[in-house]
Amino acid sequence: MKPADIRFMRLCLEKAAGGAGRVSPNPLVGAAVVRSGRLIASGHHARFGGRHAEVVALRRAGARARGATLYVTLEPCAHHGKTPPCVEAIVASGIRRVVAAMGDPHPLVDGRGFRALRRAGVTVSRGTLAPEARELNEAYVTALREGRPMVTLKAGMSLDGKTATAAGESRWITSEASRRAGHRLRAAHDAILVGIGTALADDPRLSVRGRASGRQPLRVVLDSRLRLPDRARMLRSAGGEVIIYTAGSSRRKGRLEKEGARVIRAGRGRGGVNLGRVLRDLAGRGVHSLLVEGGSEVAWSFLRARLVDRIAFFIAPRILGGRESIPVVGGDGARRLSDGFKVRALRAGLIGGDLLLTGRVGSGRLPRQG
Repeated sequence: MKPADIRFMRLCLEKAAGGAGRVSPNPLVGAAVVRSGRLIASGHHARFGGRHAEVVALRRAGARARGATLYVTLEPCAHHGKTPPCVEAIVASGIRRVVAAMGDPHPLVDGRGFRALRRAGVTVSRGTLAPEARELNEAYVTALREGRPMVTLKAGMSLDGKTATAAGESRWITSEASRRAGHRLRAAHDAILVGIGTALADDPRLSVRGRASGRQPLRVVLDSRLRLPDRARMLRSAGGEVIIYTAGSSRRKGRLEKEGARVIRAGRGRGGVNLGRVLRDLAGRGVHSLLVEGGSEVAWSFLRARLVDRIAFFIAPRILGGRESIPVVGGDGARRLSDGFKVRALRAGLIGGDLLLTGRVGSGRLPRQG
């Protein structure tokens, strides 16, 4: 890879990230028009239904795009969707060369964009910073290839891995800075999920606060017996739509729907609501990224089912101890060390005096049944 290609593709990746939380179920895409080693114009896909990154950059470049190179993080589309095909705009602009980080796995694209460009006489190069591009759009790729959202397990805990004291006190273990970061994490996901235990104990709103713009994520509760109160704060506060997944039928369904919730029967799975059906249903609603916030039993259920892709653990510098205090992950746990879940690509950073650990967990496809 040429140093210039790497430099301009890195710029495109930075631009693409600006659409986080606003473009889903579309992918995050950034683009730049470069001529004789100089940046002419750049742009990114800023909102769902808006202009694609390539078109934004080309319009800003105008006539200067003729004979130039277009850098883009994802294969340009060649089909009509909410906007015209980007390939048509690229060819019409007179772009001579396209450098793309990765192909688009969407069945309507998947190589068609590259082939259309080459047929039009445009030189195409792909693979520059491909790993970074795949990580940026992991949610998009996961939804397309596995039929489920990318799942991030998020938690705030003490240094010894507790999320609440033995008396049930949990507010606030982590710092205000960590809580602000948690809201930014919420804003970057399509949906937020908690179990009924957390919903009853904390009565959360599950909304994004402290953010001037951007849509609110879908709010999801796993509630096998429909115990969520009619006056739960999430039902009475501004935010995204509330979906409650339950295991069976209940007389309370009508009452909760009267309060604005959508109640969906997902059937029973191991230890509660069927997670496979929940994730399939969410994917069908355009949810490509899901933030699982608790509680400890829900965390274990997702891990046990090998449905966690990433973790984001905010760790406060305090020790709670106690046999009855609540651990970040509950359930039966691993019986042997070899049964534990290995976290890879671990990264650590300080935020407001707390430690933020992020990493990747080995995950798998949804089971064929269930």
